[in-house]
Amino acid sequence: MKIILASASPRRAEVLSDAGIRFDVMSVEMDESRRAGESAEAMVQRLAEGKARASSALLRNVEEPVIVIGADTVVEIEGDVLGKPGSTASAREMLGRLSGKTHRVLTGVAILRLADSTARIEVECTRVHFAALTASDIDAYVATGEPLDKAGAYGIQGYGGRFVERIEGCYFNVVGLPLARVYRILKELGAL
Repeated sequence: MKIILASASPRRAEVLSDAGIRFDVMSVEMDESRRAGESAEAMVQRLAEGKARASSALLRNVEEPVIVIGADTVVEIEGDVLGKPGSTASAREMLGRLSGKTHRVLTGVAILRLADSTARIEVECTRVHFAALTASDIDAYVATGEPLDKAGAYGIQGYGGRFVERIEGCYFNVVGLPLARVYRILKELGAL
């Protein structure tokens, strides 16, 4: 069965590749804005499903069995959703908010089996305990450029991992794709 990852994220692709899961990438552009009154959980579910369905629509004429994986990850702290920072100033602000606190990383995963329109849409949550950061810690980290394309302005798998004191939940979820959950669903849907 062919597996399609509906994401341009190199981190998600790396998680799947490193786990020995073969797939092709077909990313789509979407407005990833949060809707008024929308919870972080509802937001990542909606966006993951939207990405998977948009990619699926492009595969209507494919004759072989296909499974599409859509995912969306956000950082949530004190009820606020932190996506990717739009600037170095925004990255500094986000890191300042995370400093010395615990936040949640939420990833919505939508896995669609096109042959029979089966859909599995779930959310993984990991709690991340962040160290207290000094202004110079933040400045040095932002200067690496790493925070600019990551939800919450940090990457646990890179330099940002220095600031993560501990996590409760799935490490790969913080990277951007909850591997064990995705693997289980792919097996249940007959893709592996």
